[in-house]
Amino acid sequence: MATTALQSRAPLYWLALGSFAVGTESFMIAAILPDIAADLSVSEQAAGQLVSVFALTYAASSPLLTVLTGAVSRRLLLIATMLAFVVANIVAAVAGSYGGLMAARVLLAMAAGLFVPNANALAGMLVPPSERGRALSIVTSGLSLAIVFGVPLGAVVGHTLGWRMTFGGVAVLSVVAAAGLLVGLPRAIGSAAPVVGLRERLGALANPAVRRPLAVTTLWAMGPFTVYPYIASYLHRVTGLEGAAVGFALFAWGLSAFIGLAVGGRLTDRLGGARIVALTLPLVVLALASLSLTAELLPPALALIPAFVAIMLWGFSAWAFYPGQQARLIGITGPKHAPIILSVNASFHYFGFSVGAALGSLVLSVASVRELGWVGALCVALACLLEFAPSKAPRLADAPAE
Repeated sequence: MATTALQSRAPLYWLALGSFAVGTESFMIAAILPDIAADLSVSEQAAGQLVSVFALTYAASSPLLTVLTGAVSRRLLLIATMLAFVVANIVAAVAGSYGGLMAARVLLAMAAGLFVPNANALAGMLVPPSERGRALSIVTSGLSLAIVFGVPLGAVVGHTLGWRMTFGGVAVLSVVAAAGLLVGLPRAIGSAAPVVGLRERLGALANPAVRRPLAVTTLWAMGPFTVYPYIASYLHRVTGLEGAAVGFALFAWGLSAFIGLAVGGRLTDRLGGARIVALTLPLVVLALASLSLTAELLPPALALIPAFVAIMLWGFSAWAFYPGQQARLIGITGPKHAPIILSVNASFHYFGFSVGAALGSLVLSVASVRELGWVGALCVALACLLEFAPSKAPRLADAPAE
């Protein structure tokens, strides 16, 4: 029976490997951004736009491309998308100019924006309804494990063998994932899965009760991503860390994020999504502000431990927020409309990433990395104001899940 269960879940693990590749590529660039800027002879602010453009392209293209490819078999679409991800990583690895790398990041974002939501949709088709939650958690674990292991490993590879090899490594990983999808996904899963149209997605915004939470999602994403693309520069300036040592900091951040996701999910079941949102947002403000406070008050010899503590609190609290926010939105719209509102929330999520990265670039053009934490904390503080301010829109009190 155990062997049968493992075999039935095997396609989910191949989907998770694809998600791992996507997550690694999406987040690893923060560790190698200074190397990219130096090699391509651009400023660090300009290099930061590689993050902003990726997130903006993901947010804008994911719902549109998902609708346009609605008639395509999910199995064939996922295999083709992962192969496109391979090609885009190779283009990034050999890019000889900033413009070439920017074009590769656009292609990578389009492929990622197609793969992740469709992998989740197919995971729900591969198992009985009673096992869908577990199936989705397996696929999503690829993204969270990328934060823990893929990103710091990419940092080590990038600083040891050069930043281009990180993209080459993800390309190899993506080839393995594509081969696994080709062999491991049942051919019977060949018909198109139901796809929510753009009209339905935009219609979700007609509910007044979701507008404020979606704005909170945007500000929550903006705050950390004002800092994240430049974390390697921050650590070098404030603590003296550089090169592969940055990977240890990113491992601490990723491990904290992984724990935050797990704890946030469990506490959401017990306390309800709204309470988790209310508890975690102030902690994100504290963590980001602590980064700048450490930079202002402590010399490099004393700043390392406080900076690590702030980074770990940031990773934990920011990602503990996410399952609570998702559950809160489902509670507002109802389970029937969950796929629509979560898709819309993901677009706002990545739009916030894009604006945050651009904001961080703007801060660097007029100040230094020491001020990034203050600006990021301000964004999340605005999210707190929105969250705690009285609202005339009707809200559904989300009780803990039974």
